[in-house]
Amino acid sequence: MHPVEAWEALAEAHAARADVLTAVWREARAAGRKHAIEDFLFTYYPTRAAQLRRWHPGPGVVLTLPDAGGSPEADDRTSWRWYRQDAGAVTLDVAAYLADRGDTVRYVRSLLTATASRPGTFGCFGLHEWAMVYGDRAAGRDHRHPLPLRLGHDGTDAVVESHPVRCSHFDAYRFFTPEATDRNQLRPTRAAQVAMEQPGCLHANMDLYKWCLKLGPGVPGDLLLDAFELARDIRWTDMAASPYDVSAYGVEAVEIETPDGKAEYVRRQRDYAERADALRHRIIDTCDRLLQHA
Repeated sequence: MHPVEAWEALAEAHAARADVLTAVWREARAAGRKHAIEDFLFTYYPTRAAQLRRWHPGPGVVLTLPDAGGSPEADDRTSWRWYRQDAGAVTLDVAAYLADRGDTVRYVRSLLTATASRPGTFGCFGLHEWAMVYGDRAAGRDHRHPLPLRLGHDGTDAVVESHPVRCSHFDAYRFFTPEATDRNQLRPTRAAQVAMEQPGCLHANMDLYKWCLKLGPGVPGDLLLDAFELARDIRWTDMAASPYDVSAYGVEAVEIETPDGKAEYVRRQRDYAERADALRHRIIDTCDRLLQHA
């Protein structure tokens, strides 16, 4: 059982860490500017900075409530969804949570367990981003981001045409241009996601943040912010290795069309995979703890 002073200090520290991690995005938003790199973390993964600031202890943790007239944080928590108040304390009502979210918990566990069981595939060089703009000029389309292409349209198309494209992630593949779709050596689908997801994929590793969001208050706060931090770091590399010129954001390009750029991409990809592996197993453990109450 956590006394109120202890867990409120944890909640405050969590909110402060969330503020640091979201500072760049919040500054751009407050100024009315789009942020071509970090907006993705709040649009593709629809969430709010306030949601990230909210600390949850996870399943099985009992939080002592203050005496009458105590802190607003503690009083608010008694009305949060899936929380239960009992005998001067509040805790996640796992039975009620599983009644609503049990299928999600089981799916996330099956997906992440399957992904963790496979070896990582390295050397895709982030070509998914290039395949999303391939052939745009010839087809008379605008590309996805309001940024110039670092190599221009012809140079971008040439990179795609001179490299094998082997994307295993459905949520990246579904944004390929029609001209790029048939260049992919794989055919990922939503139905095949559990069978195809692999732990070297940058997008699969960013998605650990998505799964934490979908699990909501079942996920301890530190795990949510660790997953967000990894997703944010990967996103900056994803755009640095993309066909876009992101120099306006102070980012040095990872020139995947060159041997040195390929080596740098793989180095980062392996580092992210190692960080993601630890997070993936923590999420699986959290799912197991939740399902033990079923």
